[in-house]
Amino acid sequence: MTVHTSDPGLLDLAQDLRPALLRVSRQLRREAQLAGASALDAQLLNAIKKHPGIGLSELAELEQMAKPSMSSHVKRLEHAGWVAKAGPDCEDRRRVGLNLTPKGQKAMEAIRRQRNDWLAGRLAALGEAERAALKAALPALNGLAGERQ
Repeated sequence: MTVHTSDPGLLDLAQDLRPALLRVSRQLRREAQLAGASALDAQLLNAIKKHPGIGLSELAELEQMAKPSMSSHVKRLEHAGWVAKAGPDCEDRRRVGLNLTPKGQKAMEAIRRQRNDWLAGRLAALGEAERAALKAALPALNGLAGERQ
């Protein structure tokens, strides 16, 4: 999407903000790997937790992924013991829902703990004013991500 704006400040802000967001995102992906999962694993586990019983097609659509790719990722999560298929849907016998297993919940908690520990350590190195500025920026950052809170 190309933005046509008469405000050059917006493009300057985007130029400055993008690399910082990418570096933080990259480090959070690394932290997930240290917890024994990929960033995609963490994303899928979180989606399944938020939507218990979600079907494979729905999950693929939610994560904007092709169904065959999602199928292989879900099989890998099943093999790890993190996700289990629920019984067939009463209305559509072909549809099988996905649920987080207790082992999957523990994996998610380990990922979250690893990421939060890293981030808290980085935040501790900042001054009070910098932490306050980040806290004040949370609504705007959530808006950038397409989430309103």
